[in-house]
Amino acid sequence: MLFIPFLLSIFLRENSNIQYAFLIPSIISLTTGFIIKFLYRNIELKLNVISSMVSVTFAWILSSFIGSIPFKLGLDESYLDSFFESVSGFTTTGITVFQKLETMPMSIIFWRSMIQWLGGLGILTFFLLITFRSEGNHWQLFSAESHKINTSRPVPNVYKTISILWSIYILFTFIQIILLVIFKMPFFEAVIHSFTTLSTGGFSNYDASIGHYQLSGHPYYRQIEYIIILFMTLGGINFIVHYQALKGNLKKYIDNIEMRYFWQIIIYVTTIIFIGKTVLDTQTIMNLEENFRKILFQVVSVMTTTGFGTESIGGAFFPAVAKQLFLLLMLIGGCVGSTSGGIKVIRVAILNKLFIREIKKIYLPKHAVIPVTIDKQTVEIEEILKVAALVFAWIFLILIGSGITAIFSDLSAFQSISGMLSAVGNIGPFYFSVSKMASLSPVIKITYIIGMLAGRLEILPVFLIFFRNVWKYN
Repeated sequence: MLFIPFLLSIFLRENSNIQYAFLIPSIISLTTGFIIKFLYRNIELKLNVISSMVSVTFAWILSSFIGSIPFKLGLDESYLDSFFESVSGFTTTGITVFQKLETMPMSIIFWRSMIQWLGGLGILTFFLLITFRSEGNHWQLFSAESHKINTSRPVPNVYKTISILWSIYILFTFIQIILLVIFKMPFFEAVIHSFTTLSTGGFSNYDASIGHYQLSGHPYYRQIEYIIILFMTLGGINFIVHYQALKGNLKKYIDNIEMRYFWQIIIYVTTIIFIGKTVLDTQTIMNLEENFRKILFQVVSVMTTTGFGTESIGGAFFPAVAKQLFLLLMLIGGCVGSTSGGIKVIRVAILNKLFIREIKKIYLPKHAVIPVTIDKQTVEIEEILKVAALVFAWIFLILIGSGITAIFSDLSAFQSISGMLSAVGNIGPFYFSVSKMASLSPVIKITYIIGMLAGRLEILPVFLIFFRNVWKYN
């Protein structure tokens, strides 16, 4: 994959240092791969849940390390900042410590976007697609990398499943590129923004993100924003639902509880913020479409954990209620099986059903049986306990990271929470500036790196490697 920006750099006649920045890590990667393949050529691959999770964690760390080398060599950034940017890219978080993006070499910008696109459906999912052809136990890797709740597949064979998901992913990416080019976005920018929209990553080649097009007077900035809203939404939806819809069953976009919650949250939060904006700013009535578009854009961007912006979420444009609701959306995230981060909408639905059940148990007879049901299917108690434990771990990790941020910086409590929420939720925006993020203590940056990896792999695989018994018995 590193050869692609390397060839782009040669085509663009960029500085030889930039070309070497891609050539050197690509050689390191290939050499390492061949050595490992040779050393273990006679060993049969045996995977279980634990070994798969451990393998996935180290694969993401190693990929992020190799992916950071172009930033270090090409931009002469620090090792930590280069690794931070790479982890942020692969996990599709979108937090950046780089500034003056407009001045960066195009090949570096392309690589930043490309690693988000690869990380969207999963690094190992992509390499399973191009490596394996049999079922075997490779499903364990796919399951360990994807979301650990009701992991489903459209067909029994893992290779065909991954092929279907990536086909849809590539199809949507091409469609978005075409639409953006139609509305006069330069082809290169259309490609990188399509990469980072559908992957819900949010990296842009402009410091002002998507807001650049309005600021620069682009004649079709409204259409560009609506297109990106559409594809951020598509990225936040379970790709199994897309598969079923593309087969002709469009009702799948509304006939399951997760999708209904997803649409309702977007509608309700957009409405509340729009009303709050109207009450506080009488000029809103004169700019209904513009304000509605900006609010909808940011709600969808935060909900799907894409992180693009047309207005700063911490700026004066958004009222206080919006800033509070954005924190809630950061925690929730998109749907299971999507490219979004967060705890996922289906888990919110399960916990809500659990809460309602506890209310009913108070006034119904003691012998009444009140199961937690999702789409007429009873949720097993084991699954409910797993959801409760995972959500607790998510919130606990955010609180620990927020505390570390507050201790090692001069950020306020609100800003500290937003920073760690953004990292663990794989979102990107936060309530302080990019320059401030770049200047934070290395302790905070390392904390955010752990948070980004834990959030993308959904906590369990990352924390598993710290348990001694995992290494003792596996």
